[in-house]
This record gives sequence, structure tokens and C-alpha cells, in this order.
Amino acid sequence: MADTATVVITGVSRGLGRALAERFIERGWRVAGCGRTTERVDALRRRFPHHAFSVVDVSDDAQVKAWATELLAHLGPPDLLLNNAAVINRNAPLWKVPAAEFERVLHVNVCGIANVIRHFVPAMIDRGRGVIVNFSSGWGRSTAPEVAPYCASKWAVEGLTRALAQELPPTMAAVPLNPGIIDTDMLRSCFGRAAAHYPSADEWSRTAVEYILALGPDDNGMPRTVGDR
Repeated sequence: MADTATVVITGVSRGLGRALAERFIERGWRVAGCGRTTERVDALRRRFPHHAFSVVDVSDDAQVKAWATELLAHLGPPDLLLNNAAVINRNAPLWKVPAAEFERVLHVNVCGIANVIRHFVPAMIDRGRGVIVNFSSGWGRSTAPEVAPYCASKWAVEGLTRALAQELPPTMAAVPLNPGIIDTDMLRSCFGRAAAHYPSADEWSRTAVEYILALGPDDNGMPRTVGDR
């Protein structure tokens, strides 16, 4: 792709999203990203003033619509759309997870992806090319105790993405991507100190960007895991 290729990344202000943004910028890509925390987004704006970072809650369809409308008008359809934004429940048996917490996990992890797709993908289809990567998890293909809401959301991401893949033109791709196990704040909330045994987001991103850039129409609808082929 040309140096002016554009990647849109949700959940860009921390963890995997921020690491990916830095790697794409190093490669000369134009990055447009969103996060929920104003202070973190402002820090990205100061560090990377020639890129586009916005405060957006992806679970709010109206916010996503306004964000997408502005970006599409100024930058055009993205070449890559990375739906990375996600939250996890506090470790607890399912029956002890409050309803509001369960709903928040699903609203961000599933409805958030649907909202972003709703407002970006039609322009990508009109242009006839582009890759949509929806971040899944090992817990979107297996399960573990005390993270049932998160598992449910990531299994939904897998199904949503495979169905979306059947709706796209043959020149495009939608891929459910398991990033692997990475030492992030989210993993620490589940694994505690054991999370330190896994690669950092920065280390992971150096392999992940290469992997993501290799995805194309032949991968449409195929569950993938970073590092596997």
C-alpha cells in the first residue's frame, strides 16, 4: 500500500491499540483512532499532531456516526479498519456479575464493533477494497471461569465477523483475529502478576503489524491468530 494508506483503530489510547498506532505511524501510515479517555487522547494528539485522534465511546452509535462522518469527509475510506476497543468484567462467577457490568461488556465489545462497521464499511464497499479486522480472543474460541461476559462477547465477535465476511464483495475481507496473550491492563485484571510472563503490547505489536498487513481477501471470514498461518 502507498505511504498515504489510512488505518482506523478503535481503543487507540492504551494497550494494543496504542502500540499498533505507533507501529503504523513508523511505517508512514496515516492513523485515525479513538479512545474514551480525554487525557490519553490529548497525549496522542500532542505526540502525533499530523494524525487524527478523537474521544469517542464506540458503544454510543451517535458518537461513532459523527466521528466516521468527519473522518470519511477528510480522509476517505480507510484501507484498514481495526476494531480493537474492548473491556472485560471483573473476575466473578456469572451469577455475581451485576447486570450493568454484563451489559457494558456486550455494548462495548459487540455493539461497538457493529456501530463502527455501520458507519465506516459502506464507504469501503463503495470503493471496493479494504480489510476489517475485528479483535477476538482465545476466549472467543474457548472459555474460562469468571470471565463469562467477556467470553460471550468474543464468541459473538467471531460469529458477527464470519457473517459479515459473507456480505462483503470478493475484493474485501473481514477477519476475526485472536491477538494472542499479551501483558496488558486487561490481562492483569484476570491473571494478576502472572501477566508479566507474556509479551508487552509494544513487543507484540512488532509482529502483529506484519501479520495484519498480510491479511487480504483470501483470509475473508477465516479465524486467525497473530503468528499463525
